Amino acid sequence: MQRETILITYGMVEEFKAYLTERENASATIEKYVRDVKAFIKFSGVSQGITKEHLLRYKQWLLEHYSVSSANSMIVALNQFLIFMEQGRLRLKRVRVQKQNFESMGRELALKEFRHLVRVARKQGREQLAMMMETMCATGIRVSELKFFRVETIRSGMVKVWNKGKYRHVIIPEALRKKLLIYIGKNGITKGPVFVTRSGRAKNRSNIWREMKQLAAASGIHPDKIFPHNLRHLFARTFYKATKNLINLADILGHSNLDVTRLYASEGIWEWKRNLETIGIIEE
Repeated sequence: MQRETILITYGMVEEFKAYLTERENASATIEKYVRDVKAFIKFSGVSQGITKEHLLRYKQWLLEHYSVSSANSMIVALNQFLIFMEQGRLRLKRVRVQKQNFESMGRELALKEFRHLVRVARKQGREQLAMMMETMCATGIRVSELKFFRVETIRSGMVKVWNKGKYRHVIIPEALRKKLLIYIGKNGITKGPVFVTRSGRAKNRSNIWREMKQLAAASGIHPDKIFPHNLRHLFARTFYKATKNLINLADILGHSNLDVTRLYASEGIWEWKRNLETIGIIEE
């Protein structure tokens, strides 16, 4: 029996990119998927047909050269490409990994460590970095959502966020809102995004990741613990410990589909605010 083969070219990758754009995938997702598919083409070459056996060899190569999580993310991208090519039956299975407790991995950031990082940043004169870390940790937002923190939304105490195909409101705890108002006042920021580069462009995840890592030596905290998404984990743990309310937490983190009407029609949004005010992440 003849093995089924498919031929992949870089032109097909461009068509795949256009397909992802029409599907309204996030720009970061599109860039990653395209990059990962090109990595597969580089591994396999464009002059030969691709079989299931070849895909399995690529999977093994990924596991030899990348962490399991990275390999799985590249497999997801390749599978999406295969589906686009109407070759979904050739999809690869992701590698199953037993879930590990974040603390057991030695990467859990404690609340006292977070506060120490903030103090170190301020001692170094890096007020913007300190405010970005406090904003992420006090609200549970993703680093990519900092761009939605604008002068006008900070004054209102509520930020509208659109991310991963979901729309939600992020409430700013009062202690954080006061600090942000002082920050924008001192820096003469009258409108638009609060956290920008010197050229006026919104800070991105690579800017912030690099700046946070630079605090490691001065803070004495292991670099593996210092990354933006760890602040989101810290928020989630702290919120749940204080409230034991998983429903509120899922909504705040954007882990469920939210409807704008429901946000305004129910009392839930004010319950979120009451719970946010109780956890006391930001020092007065």
